[in-house]
Amino acid sequence: MAAASAAMTALLRPSTSPHFLNPNKNRLSPRFPRLCSFSLPSSTSQSLSTPPQTTLEAQPKVAITNVVDILSERGLVDSMTSDNLRSVCSNPNSIPLKVYCGFDPTAESLQLGNLIGMVVLSWFRRCGHKTIAVIGGATGRVGDPSGKSLERPELNVETIEKNRAGIRALVYKILHRASVEVDLEMGCIKDEYLNPETNEYCNCLAVEDNFNWWKEITLLNFLGEVGRHARVGTMMAKDSVKKRLMSEEGISFTEFTYQLLQGYDFLHMFKNMGVNVQVGGSDQWGNITAGTELIRKILQVEGAYGLTFPLLLNKDGSKFGKSDGGAIWLSPAMMSPNKFYQYFLSVPNEDVVRFLKLLTFLDLKEIQELEDTMKKPGYVPKSAQRRLAEEVTRFVHGAEGLAEAMKATEALKPGVFELV
Repeated sequence: MAAASAAMTALLRPSTSPHFLNPNKNRLSPRFPRLCSFSLPSSTSQSLSTPPQTTLEAQPKVAITNVVDILSERGLVDSMTSDNLRSVCSNPNSIPLKVYCGFDPTAESLQLGNLIGMVVLSWFRRCGHKTIAVIGGATGRVGDPSGKSLERPELNVETIEKNRAGIRALVYKILHRASVEVDLEMGCIKDEYLNPETNEYCNCLAVEDNFNWWKEITLLNFLGEVGRHARVGTMMAKDSVKKRLMSEEGISFTEFTYQLLQGYDFLHMFKNMGVNVQVGGSDQWGNITAGTELIRKILQVEGAYGLTFPLLLNKDGSKFGKSDGGAIWLSPAMMSPNKFYQYFLSVPNEDVVRFLKLLTFLDLKEIQELEDTMKKPGYVPKSAQRRLAEEVTRFVHGAEGLAEAMKATEALKPGVFELV
C-alpha cells in the first residue's frame, strides 16, 4: 500500500493554479492540423465550466463513410449513448470525429481481448476520423472493477512504468502500421509519421498517457470541480459496481471511484483536445456514460458520444483469447507470430465467420463467399480459419510476422497445430 499512500499524499498537495485542468498542457503538435486538414479548438486559458469550441471548419480530403453503419453490419456495436452519433457520421459536412479508446497497463502486453478496440479505432480511421489510443498510466494504478470479481492486485510504480512503456510501443506499432495507407490517401506526408518515443501528434493518430494530466491534479481540486457533480446513487447503479456490491468481497472505495477517473479522462480530452467519441468494450458502458454525464453537467454542452462493442467471446459464451497455455498475447516478445497464427487455425467452424467480421477488414461480400464455400462439397478444411489467421496476424505482426508464421506452420506436419 506504499504506492497508494504516496499517491494520496501527492493528490492532497496544494495546487498552484486556480483550476487544475491546464488547457495549455498536452496540446496538439502544430503539424497535426496541417497533416489532417482540420482546425483545432482554441487552447486559451479558461475555467473547467467553459464550453469547448466545437464549431470548426473541416476540410476532409476524402469522402467520409458512415463508420457506425459499417460497425453495426459487422456486429461491432453493442450500445451507443445516442443514435445521433449515426446521424453525425452520415452528414458529409460534419467535422471528422476524434475518437479514443483506453488501454490500462495491467500487464507487459495487451491480450487478444484488447484487439477488438484497436480494430474499431482502425475502422474510424478508415472512414476519415481521427483516433487516439490512451494508455492508462494513472487509471492503471487504481484498477477497473468492470468484469472483475476481485480487486486487482496492486502494482508497484516500476511495474506500471514498464507495462505502460511496452503497451504504448505495441499500440502505436499496430495502429500506425494500419493507418499508413489511409493517411497517405488523405494527403498526409509519409516522412512525418509520429515518433513512438515522443508525445507529438501526426498523421491523425496519437498515443497519449492519462498520467500526463492526472499528475497535476490534487484530490481537493478534483472533489471541488468534479466530485460535486457526481451522484452516489447513479454511481452505485452502474453494473460494474452493483455486481461487486453483491459479491462476498464487496468493492473498495478506490475501485468505486474508477468510473469518475475514466469519466474525467473523457471530459479532459473533450475540452482540451476536441475528442468527442469514446469507444470501449460492453463492460465499459458505465465508465463511458460517466464521462458523457460529466461533460453534460460541467460543460453544459452536448456532442459527446459513447459507443461500446461486444466482448470477444466464443459461441458457447466462453472468453475468446485463452488457451491451455494461458492468455493469447499481442506482443511478439510474449507470444511468437507463429503461435499467434496457429491459435486462429484452431477456431471452431461455428465461430470463424463471426470472427472474420469482428477482427478483419475483409469485405462482407468476401466473408459471405467464404461462408458459402464452407457448406459446399470439396471444401478444404481450415481454409476459412487460415484466412482469419492470415488477416489477424498481418494486422498485429505485420507482413514480416505473417511470413514468419506461415513459414513455421508449413514446416509442421499437416493437421498438427502446436500452441504453447
